[in-house]
Amino acid sequence: MRLNLKALALSCGILWALCLFLVTLISLVTGYADALLEVVASIYPGYSVSALGLILGLIYGFVDGAIAALIFGWVYNLFVGRQA
Repeated sequence: MRLNLKALALSCGILWALCLFLVTLISLVTGYADALLEVVASIYPGYSVSALGLILGLIYGFVDGAIAALIFGWVYNLFVGRQA
């Protein structure tokens, strides 16, 4: 069974964007996961734990999650297509 790349990319992009948004929001309120978000900030230019970081996290998360899912799905479909 082959994967639908569009559906996979959209669902993973939305999921990763929401994860970054929620963790950033929780960190703004409680200070939780500051070390994790420092790593995220080192990967995504301009991202920080702030109101702007919430928006940038959504954008970066969606794009990054969608691209990663597309690559994963493409490789998966490549191997599934080679089976007899």
